[in-house]
Amino acid sequence: MAKEQDRYLADFERFKTQGTVTESSWVSQLRRAALSRFATLGFPTVRQEEWKYTNTAPLAKIPFAFPALGSNGVTKDRLGPIMLGEVVCAQLVFVNGRYASALSSLRSLPQGVRVGSLAAVLHAEPQAVAPHLARYAGYQDQAFVALNTAFLEDGAFVSVSPGVILEAPIQLLFISTAHAEPTVSYPRNLILVGPDSQAAIVESYIGVENTVYFTNAVTEVVAGEHAVMDHYRLQLESPQAFHIGTLQVHQERNSTVVSHSIAVGGALVRHDINSVLDGEGSECTLNGLYMVTGQQHVDHHTRIDHVKAHCTSRELYKGILDGKSRGVFSGKIVVHEAAQKTDATQTNKNLLLSRDAVIDSKPQLEIFNNDVQCRHGSTIGDLDKDALFYLRARGIDAEAARTLLTYAFVSDVLSRLKIQLLRDQLEAHLFTQVQAGRVRERAIR
Repeated sequence: MAKEQDRYLADFERFKTQGTVTESSWVSQLRRAALSRFATLGFPTVRQEEWKYTNTAPLAKIPFAFPALGSNGVTKDRLGPIMLGEVVCAQLVFVNGRYASALSSLRSLPQGVRVGSLAAVLHAEPQAVAPHLARYAGYQDQAFVALNTAFLEDGAFVSVSPGVILEAPIQLLFISTAHAEPTVSYPRNLILVGPDSQAAIVESYIGVENTVYFTNAVTEVVAGEHAVMDHYRLQLESPQAFHIGTLQVHQERNSTVVSHSIAVGGALVRHDINSVLDGEGSECTLNGLYMVTGQQHVDHHTRIDHVKAHCTSRELYKGILDGKSRGVFSGKIVVHEAAQKTDATQTNKNLLLSRDAVIDSKPQLEIFNNDVQCRHGSTIGDLDKDALFYLRARGIDAEAARTLLTYAFVSDVLSRLKIQLLRDQLEAHLFTQVQAGRVRERAIR
């Protein structure tokens, strides 16, 4: 894929001349270093263990263009069904990776909370982000993180000062549009939750049109001592879209981070979720749900690094696969030498609704300390025939019975979402997806 790689290197020179790129010297050096690293790494291939089940060649061969400036026809009316409205204290909307102030809503935020465009902060106050930006999501070994860093332009910046408790969540909404030709965007988010503070972030990626585009997103989260953070990541892209996302979390002493990842849309999707428990007594929870059909391919890679002692992690990922879709789950828990008294559990459960659906599940433990409690497991199967018979015997038709059992399978993950409106929206969306999948399968037959 050298030819495709060269295209991105050439795009970088055009990217600099757009006039929207911040020219701070350290940012410019960061971009150059990341681009050089991408040139060395190149696009990952199936020969690499971490990409063994996901082929990026279909993505690499498409010549994506930079989207035009502006809202590209996106209005608040079109966003109404996916906005959380009065539930949140702030809504930041980005169209094709760029902040759209006309579509955003910044209500009265508590003192000590700063929310806005990363590009604006880089331009006006770069020292506010310099100690953290690109310090955790390393581009040295991850090609798509390197590509995102090289084309770093805009995204969300959220900073919660020590001791501040946010009663309402913050919504970050990323809208992608593509008309005449496939486009690419590189959202970059930095979320800083200070010591003894508490916050919830809803990060959503939406495609408003059934078109081909590429979203390469990176989010860095820093949770200070005794901080509590809930992070919700919703991927509802166009069925023809490509989505590569990285969530990198750094946790300090006695911090608690809960991540909820929901993936439904996209033709080819890869999401890396990494958390480093770098302080004693910290806790990490990773909950995930992926639901795919047709020819969709969704790949989740998680990694939890227990660096310090007395830390706890819990991980539950569930997948529903229909049609000829393919899912990948690769989870790794690494217990370092100094991480005695680690308590970690990892579970992956998959439901196959079609004989043509495929799942590759790979839970892993790497333990370098003998004073730990670690468990991991994986299950793959179809709907319980006894449960189907039970429902049919009570007058429920076959399609309704399958839908009920499928919904029961996902409810364990959805019930963990603390935002009621968000849970209701996802339940309605996923219920529609289940019904649509059954209709498509009958049509194929």
